[in-house]
Amino acid sequence: MALCKTAPRYRTDEVRAGTAVDATLSSAGAAQATPEAVEYTEILEAEDRPWVTVVWDDPVNLMHYVAYIFQKLFGYSKAKATELMLKVHNEGKAVVSSGSRDKMEQDVRRLHAAGLWATMQRDD
Repeated sequence: MALCKTAPRYRTDEVRAGTAVDATLSSAGAAQATPEAVEYTEILEAEDRPWVTVVWDDPVNLMHYVAYIFQKLFGYSKAKATELMLKVHNEGKAVVSSGSRDKMEQDVRRLHAAGLWATMQRDD
């Protein structure tokens, strides 16, 4: 949850013609501005959604290599790594990890270093 601070709004004091305030403001050359109470508004954003790492299908890497990388980098079992590899192959992409933004950036870098195509995004 994020707090959004709205900018302070200013209002000028009401000035009535012929009053002492009018004469004072005329001689001062400007109306005095007084700040109103600052409003704090809670904004419910999708900040609670985790980040995910997506591996994309590519024409370069062999399927068994992709499964091996999933096992090596993420500690998946052979069955889970094969399942994710087949999802990448058949559907064009698969989510292989989720978590904080920093962790997903690190996962993407590691996948790139292994030669795989990977991106990160907010979870849907």
